[in-house]
Amino acid sequence: MSELGVRPNETMVPLMPCASVEETLAFYEALGFVATYKQSKPYVYLALEWSGVHLHFGPAPKGLDPAREESGGCLVMVDAVAPYHAAFVAAMRRTHGKVLSSGLPRITRYRPGASRFTLIDPSGNSIIFIQRDEPAELEYGGSKKLTGLAKVLDNARILREFKNDDLQAFRALKSGVRRHGADAPVAELAIALCLLIDLATVLGEPTDPWATDLRDLELSPSDRQRIESELGHLAGLQEWLP
Repeated sequence: MSELGVRPNETMVPLMPCASVEETLAFYEALGFVATYKQSKPYVYLALEWSGVHLHFGPAPKGLDPAREESGGCLVMVDAVAPYHAAFVAAMRRTHGKVLSSGLPRITRYRPGASRFTLIDPSGNSIIFIQRDEPAELEYGGSKKLTGLAKVLDNARILREFKNDDLQAFRALKSGVRRHGADAPVAELAIALCLLIDLATVLGEPTDPWATDLRDLELSPSDRQRIESELGHLAGLQEWLP
């Protein structure tokens, strides 16, 4: 007990804006959440629960634009993020026949070994699942020890995994390949081109420029091993590689 007489047995539940009751319920219930309370009049209030996760939703403020993805959010601390991502991906495939990886709503892609991923719901709220033992030395702005294309790749990773900004990651990689591609190790360049193909697919951009450049590369067995080790989570990787 603290000096103020407060016993440490609190439970904190985030309250986020809801732009559409129907869309919010459809999204979360498809993932396995159960609505323990739902009300649309005289004001919006939803209470959803899945496993140990509790999410509550209230009225959206006037002028809220879900597309800006600045509505609200919360952090969900877990022992291991991979099983959660796998569970949500499987639920999306059962309901939609595919993984919702672009637009609203969506789930961010998971790279093996990553310590977080994000669910973005129809109202633009971000539910971020984070591994409790995420490295304390993690540099959210990108590593300061890297240079050239390696630094660009690291910054693109930060933009995708921590800032959920695929468009800026795409732009950073395009600029980085143009500036540093000629001097970069071939495996590094191939990784950047594969990521550009993946991001172009997500963003609805043409993939031809990057696919053509990738096919022109000569990759050694060790180059392939490094690429597959870092990007084995990307669907279609084997089809892209020369």
